[in-house]
Amino acid sequence: AMAIGYILMKIVFAICHSFKPARVNLTANRLQVLSAALMAFSHGSNDAQKSMGIITLALLSGGFIGSLEVPDIVKLLCAAAMAAGTSVGGWKIIRTVGGKIFKMHPIHGFAADLNSSLVIFSATLLHLPVSTTHVVSGSIMGVGSAERVKAVHWDVARQMVVAWVMTIPCTALMGAISYLIVHNLF
Repeated sequence: AMAIGYILMKIVFAICHSFKPARVNLTANRLQVLSAALMAFSHGSNDAQKSMGIITLALLSGGFIGSLEVPDIVKLLCAAAMAAGTSVGGWKIIRTVGGKIFKMHPIHGFAADLNSSLVIFSATLLHLPVSTTHVVSGSIMGVGSAERVKAVHWDVARQMVVAWVMTIPCTALMGAISYLIVHNLF
């Protein structure tokens, strides 16, 4: 996402270099509505599948459904949970990703959204689960680097990457502890 974001932003700069900044920002504001909608759709196309798969597998394992087909109610509940989670709990992530990594202008937001949606759609078409937060963050870092490498707040980026790396061993440890507690209690 970072590399492609860098390349995409350089292409956008090349296309827009002869236009006045006010016109570029106005056009980017309008295009960002479309790129944000595309990003939202791609987000649901990848993240919702993971949740629906886990819930459906649990329902099948528990004998609540007879085949490995996602029930409509699971689709509806996953969509509602994603919408609620983003609207209620996503503001801290949005604030960090949207402002602390790189000070963006409409043209950067458009490029980052477009790049993120392309990367996520590609992963979805290849049946690869990806973290949309990682993709969006990488896209913003790439877009920011195309503007100027020092414009990216690399200390914030480094903190995010450390948190991403620590997620897997920490969740594995928590899973093992939970298993031991449940196994010893029952």
